[in-house]
Amino acid sequence: MEALLLGTGLLLGAYVLVYYNLVKAPPCGGIGNLRGRTAVVTGANSGIGKMTALELARRGARVVLACRSRERGEAAAFDLRQESGNNEVIFMALDLANLASVRAFATAFLSSEPRLDILIHNAGISSCGRTREAFNLLLRVNHIGPFLLTHLLLPCLKACAPSRVVVVASAAHCRGRLDFKRLDRPVVGWRQELRAYADTKLANVLFARELANQLEGTGITCYAAHPGPVNSELFLRHVPGWLRPLLRPLAWLVLRAPRGGAQTPLYCALQEGIEPLSGRYFANCHVEEVPPAARDDRAAHRLWEASKRLAGLGPGEDAEPDEDSQSEDSGAPSSLSTTHPEEPTISQPYPSPQSSPDLSKMTHRIQAKVEPETQLS
Repeated sequence: MEALLLGTGLLLGAYVLVYYNLVKAPPCGGIGNLRGRTAVVTGANSGIGKMTALELARRGARVVLACRSRERGEAAAFDLRQESGNNEVIFMALDLANLASVRAFATAFLSSEPRLDILIHNAGISSCGRTREAFNLLLRVNHIGPFLLTHLLLPCLKACAPSRVVVVASAAHCRGRLDFKRLDRPVVGWRQELRAYADTKLANVLFARELANQLEGTGITCYAAHPGPVNSELFLRHVPGWLRPLLRPLAWLVLRAPRGGAQTPLYCALQEGIEPLSGRYFANCHVEEVPPAARDDRAAHRLWEASKRLAGLGPGEDAEPDEDSQSEDSGAPSSLSTTHPEEPTISQPYPSPQSSPDLSKMTHRIQAKVEPETQLS
């Protein structure tokens, strides 16, 4: 009996140590009142994204849930309006696997919303499921889609500076290795998916680093945020169906709830005074050093150029600031281009603020390229 009690005590003590050192997330502080500001959160219909959007809404921000599923996005927007007491939570359709959808979302957003203060790239996938594409689906959803979306929304981010871009990354970036000769090659099998996922997380960290360099002096700051070990849909994606009921209780014990996983992305979006750390990687609400591959500026720039090509961006569609952006009243829109391939679904039960004259001019300058539609299963 004594041995049993001793063993139980040791196990409980070990769990407490693990919980407070690895599982429990430090709470996010930062700006308390976000009234008059607008945030876009991708993949906000569940998990970390939904909890991130909830906290932004509670602080008074106008929040756009950019999600692929209309049904789930509408339901999440309704839930968040009820829970936060903030009616300025809306859904807009966005499929990051479909570059035409990304461009359509950007066009609709720029024509209907006068502000963008916070852009949080939360959406991501860890496997291709049953979908088979002629390109690397994980790279498309986790990196290329967010890369293109950022470029297309830069005019609004610049006009509302100081503004922020947060890319939800992962500690898996430490296992990543980018092969630029095979960057967009299709991924087949779970082993390739695991490796490709780590590669895309490395791409996220390098993207935040290079974006910060490209936008220096514009008032836009960028951060890569690791949410920690989170009990979300991504965790069980690779687990066989028969094993999931056994792992769910274990996941509940040793992994963070989505609310805890949202704390570091929120910290990067809201914490004052971290502007000098633009381009850095954060975990547990503080900056962390990354391995050499994740701070390689040559690789980051090479990825930037490869991403422009894969996203269909032309030579003139770069994020580099023009001379005017260095002045105090910067905010001149950059000359990005897109098309009007389709009208995305916008859930807007409450009137949006009126678009400013400058922004409406901005959207008229947007011109075009479209890729064929692809669908995630």
